[in-house]
Parts: sequence; structure tokens; C-alpha cells
Amino acid sequence: MRTRLRRTRGRRLRRLCYAFLALIAVLCAAAVVAYRLTPIPQPHPETVAQSTVFLDADGAYLGRRGPADRQDVPLSAVPRHVQDAVIAAENRSFRTDSGVSPRAIARAALATLTGGDPQGGSTITQQYVKNALLTPEHSLSRKAREALIAIKLDRTRSKDEILQGYLNTVYFGRGAAGIQSAARNYFGVDARNLTVAQGAALASIINIPSYYEKAGSDAKVTAKLKHRWEWVLDAMAAGGSITKQLRAQARFPAFRFYPPGGTDGQRQYLIDVAAKEAADRLGITEDQLASGGYSVRTTFDLALQDTTTQLAQNPPTGKGVRVHTAVVGMVPGDGAVRLLYGGSDYARQPFNDAVSGAVEAGTALEPFSRMTADEPLRTLLKSAAPTPVNLASAYATLAADGRYAAPYTVARITRAGRTVYQARPHARRVLDHGHADPASTPAGEFTTGGAGGGTTRRTLWTTGYDGRLALAVALFADRAGGRNGTTVPAHLPNQPSPAAFTQSVADGIWEAATKDSAEHDAKDGTEQAPLPPAAVRTPASASDSGRR
Repeated sequence: MRTRLRRTRGRRLRRLCYAFLALIAVLCAAAVVAYRLTPIPQPHPETVAQSTVFLDADGAYLGRRGPADRQDVPLSAVPRHVQDAVIAAENRSFRTDSGVSPRAIARAALATLTGGDPQGGSTITQQYVKNALLTPEHSLSRKAREALIAIKLDRTRSKDEILQGYLNTVYFGRGAAGIQSAARNYFGVDARNLTVAQGAALASIINIPSYYEKAGSDAKVTAKLKHRWEWVLDAMAAGGSITKQLRAQARFPAFRFYPPGGTDGQRQYLIDVAAKEAADRLGITEDQLASGGYSVRTTFDLALQDTTTQLAQNPPTGKGVRVHTAVVGMVPGDGAVRLLYGGSDYARQPFNDAVSGAVEAGTALEPFSRMTADEPLRTLLKSAAPTPVNLASAYATLAADGRYAAPYTVARITRAGRTVYQARPHARRVLDHGHADPASTPAGEFTTGGAGGGTTRRTLWTTGYDGRLALAVALFADRAGGRNGTTVPAHLPNQPSPAAFTQSVADGIWEAATKDSAEHDAKDGTEQAPLPPAAVRTPASASDSGRR
């Protein structure tokens, strides 16, 4: 028996070897077939859905509209040091690997078989496939498909294409998907303006975004993130992505506070108006605009808006009466709306008093009573209840020597770096030159007037202008109507004086606008004629109407 076993041992070993090789061949053939039959799927709609971002006239972030806080940017808009930081944090062999990590796959498979915790450590390519192209389920079949797609993706796409897709879809916390939204949410800048320190911080966050999103407001989270940030920078220096000098100079960046406040305050008024106008300009719906990944540069001055919000906080109050304040500031001869105060808080009152509040004109349009106007100003002047925007545009026409320019709030719209709309304001003469001469009305001074008087005052306006700004401040009131959910006009409270309130708001805005204009001119190296005095104060009197 022993002799027979010895004689057949070699034969059995050869058969076992042949069987093993056959198994390997079958597995390889199966892998080849699976590779060829596995297509690269299209990204899930929710992973490529983009929001539309709104900016003020200087590019400051106003807010967004859309299903997800995400905007695509080309890789060229992401600094190389930010790309290198992400690679150092997530996959240091990214530029040279085949798109998969055998060790990570083995760990994930073992964890799945043994019921352990899900394992990370995938390559950037695998993470992109998992996040954007596949479902989030945990199974061996999904992990195998992920690896096959990653390999095929690596062979059919450039590393830059893969990295661009990854940076535009990876989640950074704070609701931000993609590097552009993350840059704005954490640091208030565009991705192209991220510093080395900021880029390393965002790269560090990818590891545990839901935990690290509180960086800057939670001391424990901030300390842990700083430790990982140091590790990423050390890896960048060791790999030659940054110099040792840059590494030594790096300082942990300051983060925007998180979580944000519970209300959008004034900004939603601005976004509402700009979104409607932008959609109209592009010939699409507001829903299509919101999910289209547009960048809308508005005409608003966010700093002046914030100043106005502070000045208009405490209007006169009365029992059972709600007082409304609306403010509009417009550029004469151009129509750009710099300031649009539509109410005290969008969360409590989404109705925008500045663009939709119809209030009694009274003496507000008295300076135009002896003028002959052409359309569209003629119709506006005949209105018994103009909106604050219309009133501001009328005085802007006076300031522009009788030239009317339609109000607008959208200066430019871009998409994927390409301009798809550019405002081209047009002014045309609608008032007789002699009557429209601004010198006939002292520029920069305010006219305060309204409808009614004394204890029956229903509306109060304060208006003024110069060559650079036409300003209208409106005050009116309402009270609950006879039916639930209805309101009716009411008399303005007399204490404190409504005229004094509108005048003080106008004075404060004018002072801020004067300062901002002077600082802007100084930065540009230009000299402008000084603005006239902001206003001549309204003296206390029985009547609050007439030129002051």
C-alpha cells in the first residue's frame, strides 16, 4: 500500500496542480468576462444635482437655492496645493496606482464575512465610484463591482478627470458636497482662493465629515482636526508638494461659525427677487434655475444691506398695529438696485414690502407734479399706491437728469465658468431736460412726506438722491382684518415720531453709502466730487411733509 501511494503521489500532485491552475484560469476568465460586461454607470442624479449660488456686487456670498449644496468646478479652478492635500490625506499613491487597493478590498471583504464594522482605506478612485456611481450598500458583490469599475475607470479616464469628479462629489460636512461648496461653507471663499492651510484643513475633514464640521465652534473637535491637519501637512512636505518653509509657516485656519443662525434674516428677500429675475432672463423656471449650478452675481451691496437692517430694527409701535419698513437704494442712470430692505425678518414675513408693498403716495410724488413725463415713468407717477422700488426709480430719474433706467438686480449669470447672461442697462430720457435738472432739487437732501397727517397719518416716505444713489425709505402700518388671516391699513403710531425714524434711517444709510463710496474711490485711485450733506434734519412740527 505504501509503495502504491508513493508511486501515485506524483500523479496526484500533478492533478492537484492542474486543478489549481484550472481554477485560476477559470477565475481569471471570469474576471475578464466580468470586467468586459461591467459598464461604467452614469452618476446618480442626486450626486450630480447642483445648487445655484447668489453673490452680491462684490462677490460676497449671499446664499443658494437648490436640492443640494454643490457646484461643479473644473480641476483648473482648484489650486494644486489643495489637490495635493486631498491626495496626501486620502490616497498618496493616487497618481500611480491602478485605481484599487487590494489590501482595502481584503479588509472590507473580511469585515463583511465576519460581521465587523465597515472598513475604509479605499483609493480616491474607489471612493468616487462608491459615492457617485454605486449604491451605499455593504456586500461582497457590491465591493467586487466597485473594484471592477474603479479599474476600468482608471484605464479609460485620466487621473485629472477622476480627481475632478471626486472633488466635486465628496462630502465635507456642513451640508456641503464638493470642494466649491466646502470652501464657501467653512471659509467664505471660492475653491480657487483656498490657501495651503485651508486646503489641508478641508482634506483632513473628508475622513469624518459629520464630526469635523463643528471645527471652530467645538474645542474638542477643533483640537482633533488640528492634529490631523498637521499630519496632512507633514505628508505634503515629505512628498515634496510644499516646501519645508511653507510647512513651517502654515497656521491653522479660522473657520466660519457653525451651526449657522436659525433664520436667513434679510438675505432671502434679496435671493427671492434675484432668483425670479435670473430665471426670467434665462427663460427657465425658478426650479430649473435652482438645480442648474448657476452663479448669479447680483447688484446688491451686502454691507449696506446689513447696515440698513441694524438701522431699521426699532420702528414706531402701536397696540394691535404692525408697522412695516421698506428701503430701496438705486443707482441713477443705471437702474442697479444696491439696497432692498423688504421686512424685518423673512422667517416671520416672507412678503417683500420693498417690491410688493403698495402704499399711498400722498405727497411723495409732489416734486413731479409740474413735469411732463413719458412712459414708463408717466404710468408710475399716476399710481396712487407706488411700490418703494417704483418710487426710488422715479427719484433716480431726477438724479440722472431725466433719464430713466429700469430697476434690475442681476448683473451677471455664469455656469461652469461661462457667462450665460450679462446685464446691459439702458437709460432713456423720459422727462423734459429743464424740469429734470437735478439742480432744481438740492441733491442729497431728503423730502419727507406721506398720506394723511397728524393722528391720521397712514403712510410716510423719506426720499433723496444725488448722482450716485437714489434712496427711498417707506413706513406704513396694518392691523388684523375682520376675517382670519386678513389685514387692513392702519394709522401709523405717533410716538416716537415716524418722521424722525425714517429720517434717522435715511441719514444712517446715506452716511454708510458715502463712506463706502469714498473708500472704493480711494482703492481705485480715482477722485470723485464729494457727496453733499446726507440730509437736512426734519424739525419737529405738526406736519411731517414737504422738502426739508
